[in-house]
Amino acid sequence: MRVVVQQRASRRRVAVARGLWTSAEVTVSLGLVVLLFVVHQLWWTNREARQDAAHQVQALERQWDHGGGAPPAPAPSSGAATGTGGTRDGAGSSRPGTGGSITRQAARTSAPAWDKAYAVIRIPRIGITAPIAQGVSKANVLNKGYVGHYVDTAGPGQAGNFALAGHRNTHGEPFRYINRLHHGDTVTVETKDALYTYVVDKGLPQTSARDSGVIAPVPRSTVRPQYGYSNPGHYLTLTTCTPEYTSRYRLAIWATLRSVRPR
Repeated sequence: MRVVVQQRASRRRVAVARGLWTSAEVTVSLGLVVLLFVVHQLWWTNREARQDAAHQVQALERQWDHGGGAPPAPAPSSGAATGTGGTRDGAGSSRPGTGGSITRQAARTSAPAWDKAYAVIRIPRIGITAPIAQGVSKANVLNKGYVGHYVDTAGPGQAGNFALAGHRNTHGEPFRYINRLHHGDTVTVETKDALYTYVVDKGLPQTSARDSGVIAPVPRSTVRPQYGYSNPGHYLTLTTCTPEYTSRYRLAIWATLRSVRPR
């Protein structure tokens, strides 16, 4: 009788040991899968997207240098900027030009092709150079490391609000550090026709993802109306998700057009 009991106890211990070993194997396997996913999201997608974006910037520059190919800037809105030495900011005061006059260079007759890169954005403060494409599709624009243009907003240099979106984390994360931009920092947008220089002057640290006022022609938050502008002007809006690694809220940086220099 004692032998039978000992055999049963031994079998039970073996079964428990096997169960624990199997559980440990499953846990380790799941941990490796999670680790590989994290590596893919935080390293591989950035590597691929940055390479793709850099190649696209080079391709655009080659096209422009040879005088062809790249799609034109979006069609003009009424009241495109004109003048010989400055522009108007959101408060209506005159601002001097810093590299050329503001001309009708912003006015073009046809819009860029959907999802296609047609401009390059450079933000020296945070070391960003990235292509700008038409639309904000994740699969066809943002996940390639591109910056996306909200299609219902103004084009580069036009009156109104030239509004852009970019990933803050993964897929090249071009807008990861836009929260570090300061008043007076410059943002340039280059197309095949001109170089547009904007100067940062306002920011909205956090708002609802549905806050459409952020990209309105006269940008002003509908959720936090103390943030934004009151008068028409030539604006640039940069939007991204916040806090990092979430998409719950939106962060916005606003800038006003300082100058236009024909290429």
